Amino acid sequence: MTLLTAQNLGVTLGARTVLTDVSLALSAGHLIALVGPNGAGKTTLLRALAGLVPSSGTVHIRGDVLTSLPLRERARRFAYLPQGHVVHWPLPARDIVALGRFPHGVTDPAQMSTKDIEAVSRAMQAADVIEFADRRVTELSGGERSRVALARVLAVEAPVILADEPIASLDPRHQIDVMKSLRAAADGGVLVIVVTHDLGLAARFADHVMVLSAGRLVSQGAPSDALSEAVMRDVFRISAFRAEHQGEAVIVPWADV
Repeated sequence: MTLLTAQNLGVTLGARTVLTDVSLALSAGHLIALVGPNGAGKTTLLRALAGLVPSSGTVHIRGDVLTSLPLRERARRFAYLPQGHVVHWPLPARDIVALGRFPHGVTDPAQMSTKDIEAVSRAMQAADVIEFADRRVTELSGGERSRVALARVLAVEAPVILADEPIASLDPRHQIDVMKSLRAAADGGVLVIVVTHDLGLAARFADHVMVLSAGRLVSQGAPSDALSEAVMRDVFRISAFRAEHQGEAVIVPWADV
C-alpha cells in the first residue's frame, strides 16, 4: 500500500528554483536511496516531503494531505535526521535519544512511560550506542554522535524515516552498520529515505534508487536500473565498475567520462 506520495512538488528559495515537478509514490517496507550531484536538491526534497520548507504541489502521508496535519502529528509520522548531528547540550546520550519520544508527549526523560523507555532502549540497541548511554554526548566523537542521532530518529518509531547523509562522518564499519540498521527498519515496515553520495552502499542496501539532477527526478527504480551507464555518464559524469558479490549488486565509481 502506498504510504507517501508527492505530486508536482516544487521549491523556490529566493530567486532560485531548487525542485521542479517532483512526483513520487512510495510504499512502506522499502529503503529508498536518494542520490545525485551536489546541489541537485536532495536535502530540499527531504525537507519538502516533511513540510519543513514551503513548497508547491501536494504531499500525502497515509492518505492525509500533509498541510492538514498538526505539527505534532507530522512529527509522529516523519522522523527526520538532518546533516551534521550538531549537539550543544552536555546531556547523557540516553536523554538525547529520548528526545525522539517528544512527539509522543514526553517532555522529561526522567518521567517516561514503560512504552517510551522500551522504545528508547530498542533504538539505542539498533544504533549500537548502549555503551554511551550515560556519557555526555558532547564528549563523544563525531561518528559516535551521529549514531546517537540515528538512535533518536529510530526512537520516534515513525512510519517514515528521512535520513540526510547519515553515514557521512562514519568509518567503513559503522557506515555498514548504520545502513544495516536502516535496512532493518525498512524490513520491519518503515519507509526509509536515505540521502547518500555512496553509490556502492546505495546499490547494496536500497531496493529503490531515486536520482535527482538539477532539481528534477531523472531516474528511479531498482539500483541497477536507476544507476544505469547512461545515468552515470549524464548525471554523475563517471563510469562505474559493476559486479555481484554474495548475491548483492556492486557498483563502484571508477573513472571520469
